[in-house]
Amino acid sequence: MKRRVAFVLAGVLSVGYLAAQDDEGPVASLRFLVVKDANGKPVKNAAVIMHPVNRKGKQERGGMELKTDPEGRTSFDGIPYGLLRVQVLAQGFQTFGEDYDINKPDMEIKIKLKRPAGQYSIYEKHPEEKKDDQKPPDQKPQ
Repeated sequence: MKRRVAFVLAGVLSVGYLAAQDDEGPVASLRFLVVKDANGKPVKNAAVIMHPVNRKGKQERGGMELKTDPEGRTSFDGIPYGLLRVQVLAQGFQTFGEDYDINKPDMEIKIKLKRPAGQYSIYEKHPEEKKDDQKPPDQKPQ
């Protein structure tokens, strides 16, 4: 039952996405591969979100969300040529976002997700900082 709802939702979103495009023209078939940056292993169940971008570089209304399979792959046919903003969200990874120029009938986009980095704290000692006792002594004139 959940799969049927997901397919219906994907169909409705794709119709809305295609209706949001003003120009009719060539369309592309996109394939996405989402992998871990550290070891290249696939990331399953990552959300790949696509938004059209207008000529001024602003994100337009409409969009579509895809989920990756266990091999980290997902695809969609019928993306109009032009700029496409792609965001990828996966639990335990940094959010990825980039604009791509869709200009070929068949494109594959490989996305490498990174693990979250530690937060910087002013209360911790950092190796690049010099301690007070390591500063060179002041030179006094003789």
